[in-house]
Amino acid sequence: MRRRWILLLALAILVVAAVAVVGWRLRTDDRSRFATALELAPTSAARFSWTDWAAVRSELGADLSASSSGADVDDFLQDAFDRDLASTTALDASAPTLQDELGFSPATLGWELFTQGKDGALVLMGLPDGFDVAGLRERLRAVGFEEPDDADGVWRGGVDLLEGLGGPVTPELAALQIDEDAGVLVGSDDPDFLARRDELARGGEEDGVSDVVTAVGPALSASVATGDQACSELAMTDADPADRTRATELVEQAGGVHPLTGFAIAAQPGGGIRVAMAFENDEQAREDADSRSRLAAGPAPGQGGSFPERFELGKVVANGRVLTMAMTPVEGTYVLSDLSHGPVLFATC
Repeated sequence: MRRRWILLLALAILVVAAVAVVGWRLRTDDRSRFATALELAPTSAARFSWTDWAAVRSELGADLSASSSGADVDDFLQDAFDRDLASTTALDASAPTLQDELGFSPATLGWELFTQGKDGALVLMGLPDGFDVAGLRERLRAVGFEEPDDADGVWRGGVDLLEGLGGPVTPELAALQIDEDAGVLVGSDDPDFLARRDELARGGEEDGVSDVVTAVGPALSASVATGDQACSELAMTDADPADRTRATELVEQAGGVHPLTGFAIAAQPGGGIRVAMAFENDEQAREDADSRSRLAAGPAPGQGGSFPERFELGKVVANGRVLTMAMTPVEGTYVLSDLSHGPVLFATC
């Protein structure tokens, strides 16, 4: 009897352990790459521009590799821009030169997250499995980057060095850091800010930004802002006086809106757009689901014309303190790139 009791207890412990492992895997697997990459962004960042290059290549059926030419990458980027899938990248003009001279670009990167805030900007780039890190280090040495003492230190190049390459390269890559353990290459125009990247990272911080990034899921590309950034950049304050007056009237007719704590607009696989807005509480999200859906189905002062000329509004859902809007772009429109900058009436505060 005692032996049987011990056996049952051992089996119970194994079952609990297995459930815990499966649960951990589910939580890990269910998180989008965007949500995982967000943890590496600086706490001070106010705007986040995401491009899942591996998913974009798959969406477009692009056949690219490390041996592709800069011209091949340029053609791919043009196709991505035509599908409104590359307006969020910081690497557009740099891509052919990066591919030819440094061995990485949207042709090979897994993903890109460009962050901007009061303390500085970073370009975080996910390296795919099997990426030739040793080859990258050799290329950086060859073009003149100053090699750090530590493997994960900052390679200092500078704008003058970049200008000596065979084509344009964004100043955001004037300093580079290779985090081989995390599988990430990070660039900045400020090497000192880059050196402090680890200590400044968001980690698992839960706020309006993490709420909307979770809500948009596995986005191909996305533009995300903190509440304060969204309420200034997307608000109607930059519209002309007549549009501001009209917007005020429309907001009042819709029932009013609450301030945002986070905002995201994202391109989804298959061509759809998803907007996510986070609020202080569930009640505000429910109320704004009604008012903002009315605004998104009407005139677009400041943008011109109306929103239905740009997209067909689908389901608008409040889930906790986050509301999401599903949109189907009208053929020939560029919803993500056009509505990532204000004034955008349905995103006003």
